Amino acid sequence: MNTIVLTVVLPLLAAFVVPALSRVSPLLGRLLGPLTLAYAILLTLQIWLGMEGKPYSVALGGFQPPLGINFYVDQLSLLFTFLTLVTSLLLWPWRNETEPRQYALTLLLAASACGLALSGDLFNIYVFYELISVASFGLAAATRSGASFAASLRYLILSGLGSVLALCGIAIVYLQSGTLNLAQLSQLAPETLNTPLGMSAFALILLGVGVKGELFPVNSWVPEVYAAASSRVSGLLAGLVSKLAVLVIVRLLVLLFQQESALQLMLILGLLGTISGELAAWRAKDMNRMLAFSSIGQLGVIFIAFSIPGETGLFAGLALSLHHLLVKPALFLLAERWRGSLAGLRGAGLASPVAGGMFVLLALSLVGMPPLPGFWAKFLLFTGLAAQQSVIYQVALGVVLLSIVIEANYLFRVVMNLFQPAGDNSVAVTSDHGWLNLGTTFLLSALLIAGMLFMGPLGAWLEEVAIQAADPVLYFDTVFSVSAIH
Repeated sequence: MNTIVLTVVLPLLAAFVVPALSRVSPLLGRLLGPLTLAYAILLTLQIWLGMEGKPYSVALGGFQPPLGINFYVDQLSLLFTFLTLVTSLLLWPWRNETEPRQYALTLLLAASACGLALSGDLFNIYVFYELISVASFGLAAATRSGASFAASLRYLILSGLGSVLALCGIAIVYLQSGTLNLAQLSQLAPETLNTPLGMSAFALILLGVGVKGELFPVNSWVPEVYAAASSRVSGLLAGLVSKLAVLVIVRLLVLLFQQESALQLMLILGLLGTISGELAAWRAKDMNRMLAFSSIGQLGVIFIAFSIPGETGLFAGLALSLHHLLVKPALFLLAERWRGSLAGLRGAGLASPVAGGMFVLLALSLVGMPPLPGFWAKFLLFTGLAAQQSVIYQVALGVVLLSIVIEANYLFRVVMNLFQPAGDNSVAVTSDHGWLNLGTTFLLSALLIAGMLFMGPLGAWLEEVAIQAADPVLYFDTVFSVSAIH
């Protein structure tokens, strides 16, 4: 068995062990999850250093693809496996009063997310996607408030609808091609899926998986869930889970649906998500809802980036995704301290200058202020859109520029509020675990600064990841090459 499988197996086993262990020793129950995630991170780094940039395939159970289950390990899947484990550890629920069930759900989410990133066939992608759903529902309702239960119910209904749509799309793919193995599908797709029926399969999968990707119009669960859930859960869902949904769609685009109509459908939905999300964020009256709606707008921009044909779109989309994964959880962690009305935040930045300073840094990067990483990610998007001949891409360029103006308006409005003298209705900036959120936000902000300082090598490496991921021939040859199968 290849050690990459352990990144899925170990968190999954720990998820089942934690509740029982917590009854015997609460301390060991609290530590098992973080220790497991830390060990899985070390394993991932070891694998990454050992593969020397060359992808390989792992046939589970000794059954060779396309009959058996396989994990496809390239730089893109390893990147998301690594980010899943690190994000889960950073946003681990450390509170003393946290129930063991929440530890188990976080580990289940990490295990299924790693499995999703590595899976080489549609059946297992669907299974891991459903496991992520189960864990997400439980985590969203973990605060046990009436608002969280209502929000989780809406999330469950929409997610269930999305699962049905995705399953119908997968069924069409299977009926048309006779296989669910992605490598084999990459060879069969030009003949079997380049049809109106194949396009309908992509639309169904896009909308189904898009529920967790905050894609328009299946994103109405986002503001309620992010407003009611804890900041760490909101950060996990907005920062990590949404990107894994995008990763699935991108894999299918590259391997199965290299069609202009598929790209344009994603572009149009991305445009609608960007406009609706940013306008709703501009009108929002409280911090969590503003961040939730802005997340919808930013995910719309990411979908626009991935709709650009070829490696250019992948490069820009990856850069925007990584930036959003870093910034959005940090903003949600700050929102835990400043939860509530935006009007009541006057003077909060003066009372907590470190938190206020980090909010300014994150907001500036989000709107694309040079030389912060957000600027370079948006620069890649602009150059990619400007290079396209189609009118719709030029329209997208205008929409993205307009969204930045709107985004800058509502974020700078918050900044001005934070640093104005406190009014009578201002909130008290207190939190019983503020130091933990503040420390995690500081770490994420430091990573943002590091990204700015090492932008040259980071950009070159990310372009290499995009080029490798955009090669369907390499994917097929890797999975079906006897010498490459471990």
